[in-house]
Amino acid sequence: MTNNTPDISFITICYNGCKDTCELIESLQDKIHSVSYEIIVVDNASHEDEAARIGQLYPSVVAIRSNENRGFSGGNNIGIRAAKGKYLFFINNDTYIESDHIACLIERLESRPEIGGVSPKIRFAFPPQHIQFAGFTPLSRITLRNHMLGFDCPDDGTFDTPHPTPYLHGAAMMLKREVIEKVGMMPEIFFLYYEELDWSTSMTRAGYELWYDPRCTVFHKESQSTGQLSKLRTYYLTRNRLFYARRNLRGFDRIAAVLYQSTIAATKNILTHTFKGRFDLAAAVFYGVNTGLLSPSSEKNTVTP
Repeated sequence: MTNNTPDISFITICYNGCKDTCELIESLQDKIHSVSYEIIVVDNASHEDEAARIGQLYPSVVAIRSNENRGFSGGNNIGIRAAKGKYLFFINNDTYIESDHIACLIERLESRPEIGGVSPKIRFAFPPQHIQFAGFTPLSRITLRNHMLGFDCPDDGTFDTPHPTPYLHGAAMMLKREVIEKVGMMPEIFFLYYEELDWSTSMTRAGYELWYDPRCTVFHKESQSTGQLSKLRTYYLTRNRLFYARRNLRGFDRIAAVLYQSTIAATKNILTHTFKGRFDLAAAVFYGVNTGLLSPSSEKNTVTP
């Protein structure tokens, strides 16, 4: 369902995941009939030209091929530039929906002017399909850790009350277009991990409220592209916690968080990985600290779509 000015632009990134992306597209096309929408797929330099394949299979989908992997933020920003919708829904390609309750998210966004973004309930796709996300807790001041409310809990109604959340979930989040025009597009400096936390922080700093609304549910297959104990994940999480602290904290909190991440946390992680024989992960922590401390972190992607 598309027209020149759709209600929603669904933006998803595909990186060597054509099968999952097709399943997402088909779930959206099969279930959503309450609003007008367009689907934008950004092929983030997959090994095969998955944009061409998707364009052939689904002619109504806007499929864009990027010749370089620009990461989560860069891929989404390509989608933002192509989007025509009043609302932009960023959704992982390894997700799907089972019912049409998207209009509830629009209702939440339009309930008050200061609400700028909303994430739905996210449940794991595989049995027993427990909850993955029902809102975030704030990041702790120094350690920069938080947790997802409802994580791995049964969907028994306990987490069915909408409420503000300090951060949106990158796997499924809808924004008013005006929010991006005000705060800028997704910061590309992170490449992978922490970008939605940084972006959410920019939104709340600009005066917007962010919400969790469980009336809409997205099912998440949980990304397997980087692995739970991969060098890639270890490096970027280490580096990007430092980037987040340097970009968003001030005064004592900034100094304390940077020192904690680069000394206590890093040393603990290096020793843990070393004792387990994962020297590759220990090295990833070391390099993550180095780049997190020494690389510029002040880049602000303030270009508007």
